[in-house]
Amino acid sequence: MGRLVFGMMQSLDGYVAGTPGGPQLPPPGEQLHRHFNDHVRQLAGMIYGRRIYEVMRYWDDDQPDWGDVERDFAAAWRPKPKWVVSRTLRSVGPNATLVRDDVGAFVRELRAKLDGEIDVAGPELAGSLSALGLIDEYRLYFRPFILGGGKPFFSGPRPPLRFVGAEHVGEDAMKLTYTA
Repeated sequence: MGRLVFGMMQSLDGYVAGTPGGPQLPPPGEQLHRHFNDHVRQLAGMIYGRRIYEVMRYWDDDQPDWGDVERDFAAAWRPKPKWVVSRTLRSVGPNATLVRDDVGAFVRELRAKLDGEIDVAGPELAGSLSALGLIDEYRLYFRPFILGGGKPFFSGPRPPLRFVGAEHVGEDAMKLTYTA
């Protein structure tokens, strides 16, 4: 049975993205990037909200300025199955399936047929799936930055969480893991 995991980098004040025109989280350093590369390699698949999927489409096409770590991430990310929850998108890219209706039922079916971790990406989608009791684990990657506002990690009420562990990851991140 699949396990849904929601994890994202965030500022110390709890934002995954700053306000438009305001400060943003910088890209991860090489060590943290390698951590995420390894994470993606072991995933059974990913469920994306529309906005985060549009950001992640960057990895569909090689860029001339990429180093080894970026090429490695793209190589791990591209073949993974992706499910994109959106009512506005008309199509999605390679290895992606558009999900429009009854996301809860779709995710329940997906969990039943897949083994391994299924990554949930996007705070709004994670908030909806949390409200349905479908997220098994939360991974909060705190980085030493203050954004002062923006898009919070938790969209809506915070689910009851049980602390599982903490780990220093990469150059500057602390990963806190919780189960629902």
